[in-house]
Amino acid sequence: MSLTPKFLTLTAMSGGAGAGPRGPYMSFITDRNTNLLIRGGLLFSVGVFLALVLNLLQVQRNVTLFPPDVISSIFSSAWWVPPCCGTASAVIGLLYPCIDSRVGEPHRFKREWSSVMRCVAVFVGINHASAKVDFANNVQLSLTLAALSIGLWWTFDRSRRGFALGVAIALLATLTTQLLVYNEFFQYTSPDFLYIRSWLPCIFFAGVITMGNIGRQLALVRGGSEHLLMRSE
Repeated sequence: MSLTPKFLTLTAMSGGAGAGPRGPYMSFITDRNTNLLIRGGLLFSVGVFLALVLNLLQVQRNVTLFPPDVISSIFSSAWWVPPCCGTASAVIGLLYPCIDSRVGEPHRFKREWSSVMRCVAVFVGINHASAKVDFANNVQLSLTLAALSIGLWWTFDRSRRGFALGVAIALLATLTTQLLVYNEFFQYTSPDFLYIRSWLPCIFFAGVITMGNIGRQLALVRGGSEHLLMRSE
């Protein structure tokens, strides 16, 4: 007598049936809510960690300044910055594979953990360049970071929906940052575009692509297939 499972794992195969394992997968957790919760928690942790590391680079360069009364960590960051970045990372990392499943086109380009780790390394490198490399002017810096960010998308994503989501979320994040600076939650030294640095959207775009890649990889099943957990009837 066969039992109907409570949840079914639907896969959209992107490789052959004999494809070997390429890293840890979350697909063995077939409960949809539990799966989302664990993936969201992992993405949140990655976002918090990257926020602390990247903010340390900016503070060392004296790019970001927080008022003394909100300095509450060894990284000279306001306490609310890492949780906000972690939450945004979780949302973005869950949104990308969700969009892929909605349009019915699983993302197949460079779906392995080694590629994701290289993407993270390039993203950190772009942030390091923005904080450490001296440019003649802000226009040159912005154009350079824009080229590097688009290069990151071309190297590790290459999907139109990934690019569109990256641009949309980067613009939204830039607007949010502008509102925070305007209300004096923190400030940027030498702002050159409406209270903020003009290259900030490029950093946000690169971050969105990076977290999207991590989220897509966490949503893979063994063998390189994107999965969707659905209730059986």
